[in-house]
Amino acid sequence: MTDFTADAIPPTPRKPVAFRWRIRLSSEETAILAAAAIVGLSAAFLLFPGVDLTVSGLFHRTQDGFYLSHDPMLRALRKSSTLVMSLMLLAAVGRWIWRLLRRQKADLAGRRALFVIAGLALGPGLVVNSLFKEVWGRARPIDVRLFGGDDAFTAAWLPSTACQSNCSFISGEGAGAAWMVAAALVLAPRRWRPVAGGLALAYAVSLSANRIVFGGHFLSDVLLSWAVTALVLALLYRGLKIASAALRRRKLRVLNIAIA
Repeated sequence: MTDFTADAIPPTPRKPVAFRWRIRLSSEETAILAAAAIVGLSAAFLLFPGVDLTVSGLFHRTQDGFYLSHDPMLRALRKSSTLVMSLMLLAAVGRWIWRLLRRQKADLAGRRALFVIAGLALGPGLVVNSLFKEVWGRARPIDVRLFGGDDAFTAAWLPSTACQSNCSFISGEGAGAAWMVAAALVLAPRRWRPVAGGLALAYAVSLSANRIVFGGHFLSDVLLSWAVTALVLALLYRGLKIASAALRRRKLRVLNIAIA
């Protein structure tokens, strides 16, 4: 009689443990982080306004001005943003229309498409370009006396009358870049989101840095535009989620009444 003991059983080989770091933030957590970033960045740039001048000065020469603004590759990079943004918006509109045709207005994919469309209109469109840039009046770096312009420098958040329209605070293109990152994460299939998000982030950071290099915006304009846009988009996503849940509950009540 054979005695099968524990020692006779070959040990099962252990698979190596793979550590995967995943950052998942809810819309509420994103809103809190964005609000904290706005407060922290605002305090830093109000306490140390010279940081804006120092950073912009790195790309300015007395004889040549903001010399990199003539670089053909950097100019092409800026122009490419219109095409990329248009394609992202077109993808969202196409998905939303498809959902409407299939009568799936309140599903997750439809809500995400609506978020991308409304986010562009509300964040970069209404809040940044129509409110901030038309009200604060901050002169752009290229128009400041230190860099050969005629206007006085003002710190972030301090109202000014130097600029009358389409002013420096905060960056509209920076807000659009932040929207691109959110759109890429929302529109991409789940398995491709890390890649899509990473590529979108690298592209968006390049676009935002380009505005500083060109003398179009200060560092505070760009960083605060990202934070403000993130806050607006997080609140919008949360609002759409609540509205969608309320709509589903209403449909269920109507269905129960009809059955009864």
